[in-house]
Amino acid sequence: MAVTTATTLEDLPADVLACALRRLDGRSLAAASCATAGLRALAADPETWRALCLARWPSLLQARPGLLLDAAVPPRRLFADAFPFPCLPADDNAAPAAAPLAGAEAPELQQQLPAELVSAVDVYHGGAPLLSRVVETPASSSWFLTSPFRVDAVECGSPAPAGPGLGRGVSPAELELSWVVVDPRAGRAVNVSSRRPVAVDRHWYTGEALVRYAVVLGGCKFEATVTCSEEASSIREISLAAEDADGAAVSGEGTLRLLAAAMAGPRKGGEEQEEAAKRRYEEFVRSKRGRKESKARKEVLVDLCCSAVSAVAVLSFIAAVVLR
Repeated sequence: MAVTTATTLEDLPADVLACALRRLDGRSLAAASCATAGLRALAADPETWRALCLARWPSLLQARPGLLLDAAVPPRRLFADAFPFPCLPADDNAAPAAAPLAGAEAPELQQQLPAELVSAVDVYHGGAPLLSRVVETPASSSWFLTSPFRVDAVECGSPAPAGPGLGRGVSPAELELSWVVVDPRAGRAVNVSSRRPVAVDRHWYTGEALVRYAVVLGGCKFEATVTCSEEASSIREISLAAEDADGAAVSGEGTLRLLAAAMAGPRKGGEEQEEAAKRRYEEFVRSKRGRKESKARKEVLVDLCCSAVSAVAVLSFIAAVVLR
């Protein structure tokens, strides 16, 4: 009687399995690494994760040698940090994250903040990369810490030319954006883009499309804006800024605290997170509008009270003069 033995996936040569694993996306590769110890060892290959990172974010190729995807920022850690959406609720611990440092704790907390930020920016259409930029931002100077936070990947003075796939009936609303912020010293990263647009507006003067991508973290909003022509034939500007719940710009110091908390915080994956990011953005906008309306009503009430007090004072003075 012949005895048959079952052939398992691990019976294949290791180089064949490694080649197959390199063809998986990050989510599938992570799932495969949980199957067996052998697949876990193969899936831990840094070159496999490096190839995945470069395929997902081509801008990483433009970084200085040794800055990204090395021992300081391992590819697997970078993918795990930047692929899912950050989750930093506006609770009692996260809400004050954008507040300035003060008191005796300031020097200690200042040492924990990123001293440099590296932004890997990629624009896609239909999953194909159209534009990639890497921006290095020193973050330790007093000017950066006290000024409103803003990073320009493409400036108005030097617009990006039309790349392959641009200017062929592409709608600005079809563009996708990834903005990965990396702290090289801590070896952590976070993606502060909603991937898909949360809003598309028109510039009041030029009529250019303003495509907005935003995530709400710790009660503040990170908003990346892509300014392009109506046919998306050229991209004139790509910038990132942060504002608080009242619509005021967040300082560089406050933004560093938000980013540090988001990098160390939890993540959420799944395609539904894109819709969740848009929903949180809309809730943030409604809340900001409600705050402005409430503040305006209070100011009107204060003005009326001041006017009434002034009128009473004037009438009292006139009566005192007449009745003297």
